[in-house]
Amino acid sequence: MSLTLHVDTERWRAHQDEVLARHPDLVPVAKGVNGYGLGIPNLMEAASKLAAGGVEITAVGTAAEAEQAKDHYSGRLLVLTPYLLGEDVRGLPDRVIRTVSSVEAVEALLGRRVVIDLMTSMRRFGLEKKDIPRLATALESDQARVEGFSVHMPLDRVAGDYLREVSDWVDALVAAGIPVRTLFVSHLSPAEISTLAKRHQGTTVRPRIGTELWLGNRKALQARGTVHSVQKVSKGDRFGYRQHKVRADGYLIVASGGTAHGVGLENPKNFGRGVPGLKSRAKFTARAGLALLNRTMSPFSWQGKTLWFAEPPHMQVSVLFLPAGVTPPKVGEELPVEVSPVMTHVDRVVFD
Repeated sequence: MSLTLHVDTERWRAHQDEVLARHPDLVPVAKGVNGYGLGIPNLMEAASKLAAGGVEITAVGTAAEAEQAKDHYSGRLLVLTPYLLGEDVRGLPDRVIRTVSSVEAVEALLGRRVVIDLMTSMRRFGLEKKDIPRLATALESDQARVEGFSVHMPLDRVAGDYLREVSDWVDALVAAGIPVRTLFVSHLSPAEISTLAKRHQGTTVRPRIGTELWLGNRKALQARGTVHSVQKVSKGDRFGYRQHKVRADGYLIVASGGTAHGVGLENPKNFGRGVPGLKSRAKFTARAGLALLNRTMSPFSWQGKTLWFAEPPHMQVSVLFLPAGVTPPKVGEELPVEVSPVMTHVDRVVFD
């Protein structure tokens, strides 16, 4: 009995084919401890199936993830997190490409495949334009093995011409005698990628895509928690760790899926976007008030109705309240769970 992610395999793979048709130079991204909720081995197998469409390189987040992925994928692996000076380079095969974000890192990894990250409006990491002369000198070494350059752009188009920003980088590198044969990009549209390719005829623009590729068709994915126990209760009965009173006649349902899985946690999607609006603040205040009364809506549902948490979720399971008058599930049945795959650690993934 477990929290299980069920995958409609046909629908899931059809969506990947659609994404590949829109982005023929696609680089799949398979990263994170839980591999977008699906597991890195499963994503590597899916990436391998895209090889017929020309996919021969897949990106992972860290060197540790590359170690995990290399036994499930035979193509090139691009590590997105930049190499830090002094970092253990690990015994990874030659087909693993490291990202570097400084000239010093380029020099430290001479002889190894690298992708050079360029600073953008994201302001995360990458070379600055003032570093170009030193980079040109470093690349004169016959041991330099540059697989391309990369840019990571903001998601929100709130300011600036991001297309021009990327194009200026290519122009600056080429003007310094540094060819940009491959440019890996994130968060550019097919139209923007097409425009870049037309402006820079000698450059192949390759979009790195993860969320859209694996999670773009949410109907193909359904998490479900196994029912462990169904207890009939009456109003006023005490239960649980804190011995709360049952608020009405009904059933206490214990189902797989707790805090260890990520159930009950929220994705901070509004963080950094300023003070939320009045409507958002009202909703937050209402939820906080209900939580004080031990009334919190759960992500579980039964017969199309969302269930309340009977108490805060436990580590491995959640205790849910089902009102009287509704036929309860049986032990062993599964309850649908609406959760964010990237924040959820399921016990197993089943391809239906």
